[in-house]
Amino acid sequence: MTAGLLGQLAVEETHRAVAYPSLFLLVALGALVPVVPTGAVVSSAAVVAYHQSAPLALPAVFLVAATAALAGDSALFWLGRRGVVSRGGSRWLDALRARADPERLERAQTRLHDHRVPVLVVSRLVPAGRIPVMVACLLARMPLGRFVRADVPAVLAWAAAYQLIGVVGGSLFPYAWQGVAVAVALALLVSAVPRLWRWARRGRRRTGAGEARGG
Repeated sequence: MTAGLLGQLAVEETHRAVAYPSLFLLVALGALVPVVPTGAVVSSAAVVAYHQSAPLALPAVFLVAATAALAGDSALFWLGRRGVVSRGGSRWLDALRARADPERLERAQTRLHDHRVPVLVVSRLVPAGRIPVMVACLLARMPLGRFVRADVPAVLAWAAAYQLIGVVGGSLFPYAWQGVAVAVALALLVSAVPRLWRWARRGRRRTGAGEARGG
C-alpha cells in the first residue's frame, strides 16, 4: 500500500512538472493568437488538479493560468501599441482591429473612460469581448503599465471562472477524463453561445433590411 501511494505521488509530481509549463505556454499563446481555446485548457487542467491528492494543485492551476493570461495580454498590448505610436502602424494592430467587432469596439470606447477596470474584467469574462476592449485601450493610447495594472483583476476573474467550470466537471464524475470531457464541452459552449447569438442577430438584421428595400 505504501509503495502504491509513493508511486501515485511520483506520477503526480511528474505530471505537474510537465503540466504547469504546458498550461502556461498554451494560455499565453492563446492570448496572443486565436488558435487555442484557453478557457477549455484551464478547465481541463482544473479537472485534473481536482482529482490529484496534492492540496495546492488547484491554487497552482489558478496562479499559472492567471499569470499566463496576463503575460499574453501584456505582450499583445505591447505589440499593438507599437503600431499606434509608429507612423506606419503594424500588422499586429491591423490584426487586432480586424478581430474586433465594430459594435463592441464602439461600446468599449464609450465605457472605457469612466469604467476602465470593470470594462476590462467584463471583457475577459465575455467571449470575444477581450479584443475590442484592448483595441479601445490602444486607440486611447493607454500606457502599458496602466493596462497591466487594470488587467490583473480581469485575468484573476477569468481564471477563477474557468477553473470553477473545471471543478464542477471534476466533482460530477469519478474519473478525470470524464470531467475533462464535460469541462471542455461547457467551456466551448460558453464561448460559442455569444458568437452564435451575434450571427443570428446579424442575419435577422440583413433579412429585415432586405425586406425593407423590397417593400
